[in-house]
Amino acid sequence: MTTRTARHLAHDILEACRARGLKVAVAESCTGGLIAGALTAVAGSSAVFERGFVTYSNRAKVDLLGVSPDLLAAEGAVNEAVARAMAEGALAAAPVDLALGVTGIAGPGGGSDLRPVGLVHMACARRGAGTLHETDRFSGDRDAVREATVTTALRLLRDRLDAADEAQP
Repeated sequence: MTTRTARHLAHDILEACRARGLKVAVAESCTGGLIAGALTAVAGSSAVFERGFVTYSNRAKVDLLGVSPDLLAAEGAVNEAVARAMAEGALAAAPVDLALGVTGIAGPGGGSDLRPVGLVHMACARRGAGTLHETDRFSGDRDAVREATVTTALRLLRDRLDAADEAQP
């Protein structure tokens, strides 16, 4: 279920992208399509939202987004480098201007001392510009972690739009 905050963020992002003529894609792991769902819940989203990649497995990250199997083998799937590779891979694989990549551990199992449950890495790439990264550790059950990730990832996408606008002369 999309929170009220996520719905508002999705609406604002889509309006801003529509006004700028930008297209968006998402590459999701721990959220399993919830970010795409939040964006496409907004009427008229098809003018902006191009596609979503649900790359839950490492194989899907490699096959669909071009994430390096060596990176995944060496570092695991939950880290900054993989989040950046997912966002940049979605940008390369789709005719879009912005792409969001999200990977994390929603729980209740799967965590470790190094990568605890609730740890999420998010990255947002923009064609012709850099990639922003954010990491967070959310608390609560699986649903709470996933909902918080959706909201935070949408904020990162909005911030990527704002950062690009500030860089324009």
